Amino acid sequence: MANPLALWHAEHVNFSRLLDVFEEQVTRFHEGEDPDVDLMLEIVSYLREFGDRFHHPREDAAFASLVMRDPSLRLPINRLLQEHRAIAAAGEELVTRLQEVVADALILRETVEAAAALYLVYYRHHLATEERDILPRAALLLTAQDWEIVAGAVPSGSDPLFGEAPSPTYGRLRELLAAR
Repeated sequence: MANPLALWHAEHVNFSRLLDVFEEQVTRFHEGEDPDVDLMLEIVSYLREFGDRFHHPREDAAFASLVMRDPSLRLPINRLLQEHRAIAAAGEELVTRLQEVVADALILRETVEAAAALYLVYYRHHLATEERDILPRAALLLTAQDWEIVAGAVPSGSDPLFGEAPSPTYGRLRELLAAR
C-alpha cells in the first residue's frame, strides 16, 4: 500500500462525492419530482460493495492498531465500529425501500425519505468524525508494520468505480462523476 493514509482520505472524498449525488436525488424525491432511483441504487450498491466489504474492514484493522497505541481512543473507536454496523444495516434497509419503489410497490414517500436520510446522516457523520479525529491520530501513531496489517485485512482488489480497472456495473455512475 503506497500511501495508506492518502488512500483512506481519497476514499472518503469519493464517498462524499457519491453522497452528494445521492442527496440531490433524495431532494428531487422530497420535492415531488422523479428521482433517478436506479442511480440511487447504483450509489448505495457501490458504497455497500466497496465501502462495507473493503474500506470498512481496513479501517477496522487500523482502529485496532490505534487503540493498541493509544488506549484513550477506545471509546471513539468503538463508536466508529458501531457506526460501520449501523451504516451497513441502514444501507440494507435503504436498498429494500428503493427496490420497492422500482417494483412500484405501495410505499409511503416518507418511508423512503426516512431510510435515505438516515443513511446520509450516518455516513456523513462517520466520514467527518474519521477525517477530523482519527486520520490525524493514525498519521502520528501508526507504523509501517501497522499499515501492512491494514493492507492485509482484506483481499486485494481494485475499486470497482474509482480504480484503475472499473467495473462496467458502475459505468453510468463513473460517466456522471467525470462530467461534473
